[in-house]
Amino acid sequence: MTEQTKSRAMAFDEPGGPESLRLIERDVPQPAAGQVRIRVRAAGVQPYDAAVVDGWAPPGANTRRPVIPGNEFAGLVDALGAGVTGVAVGDEVLGFGQLGCYAEHLVIPSDQITPKPAAMPWEVAGGFTAGAQTAHIALEMLEIGPDEVLLVHGAAGGVGQIAVQLGRLAGARVLGGARPEHHERLRALGVETFDYTEGFVDRLRALAPNGVDAVLDAVGGDILDATVGLAHDRSRVITLVEHGRAAELGIGVTENRRSAERLSALAALQAAGDIDFRVRETFPLEEAPAALKALRAGGGGKVVLTID
Repeated sequence: MTEQTKSRAMAFDEPGGPESLRLIERDVPQPAAGQVRIRVRAAGVQPYDAAVVDGWAPPGANTRRPVIPGNEFAGLVDALGAGVTGVAVGDEVLGFGQLGCYAEHLVIPSDQITPKPAAMPWEVAGGFTAGAQTAHIALEMLEIGPDEVLLVHGAAGGVGQIAVQLGRLAGARVLGGARPEHHERLRALGVETFDYTEGFVDRLRALAPNGVDAVLDAVGGDILDATVGLAHDRSRVITLVEHGRAAELGIGVTENRRSAERLSALAALQAAGDIDFRVRETFPLEEAPAALKALRAGGGGKVVLTID
C-alpha cells in the first residue's frame, strides 16, 4: 500500500468566524521526539474553537498561519517519534492539545493521549475530552461534597452534562438550568431542573431557599449576574465564559489541570456507564463552518466532526 503523503485539514489564514475556514491539503506531519502522530477519526467542536476562528490566540499556542482549530480528538496512533514508549502504532486513543485537531493527521506529545475504551464510540471519544476534564477540574476546585447544593448553569451543554453527573456522584444535590426540552434527560440523571424564562430566579430561590454551596456557570451574562449572590461564598463560584469579568465579580475560572491520567479515569467512568455523554450532532470535516454555527445556535449535547 502506498503511504499517504498529503493530509486534509480545515484552516483559516485570517480570522473571520466560521466562514473563514477552508479545506486545505498539506504534507502529512511527522512526529518529533516525544510525539505521536494520530490519524484523527473525530474532533470535538467547542466555544474555544469559535473564539479562535474569531481571532483569539490561545496563550502559548503556535498560531502560525494557516491556523487549524480544534483541541480535542480521538483517533489511531500511526507513527511514533523518537523515545516514545508505552504506546504502539494502531492503538486507539483520545486526547487533547491547543490547536490542530480539525485535520486528518495531528502530531501531539505522547503524554496528552490515553487509550480509548473499546466501548466508547468514536464520535463520543472525539468530543469527550474538553467537557469531561473541564467539568472535573471545576468540581475539584469547588470542592463539592456530599449533601451540598451545586447550581449548574447550562446543565445540558458539553461541560454541564458531565458536571451535573459528577456532582451527583460526589453526593451533592444538583440544580440544573437548561431549556425545557432537556429537562426530562436531566431529571433522569438526578438533576432538579429549571429554565431561564421570566421569573427563573424566583423559581430557583424556591428550590434553594437557603442558597447554594457552589455554582458552575457555563452561560454568563445576566443569568450569572442574577444568581451569583445565591452562593454562600463567591470563592466557590466558577465561570467558564466570563473570564474578563471574573475578578470584578469576585469569582473564579478553571485552571489548566488537564492530564492523561485525569482523562483516563473519566473515560473509564463513561465506558462503565457512570457518565452518560450525549452527542447532539456530527458533521464531516469539510463542514466545520456548519458545525461551528450549530454550536453557536445552542442546544444540549456535543457537536463533533467526523473524519473518514
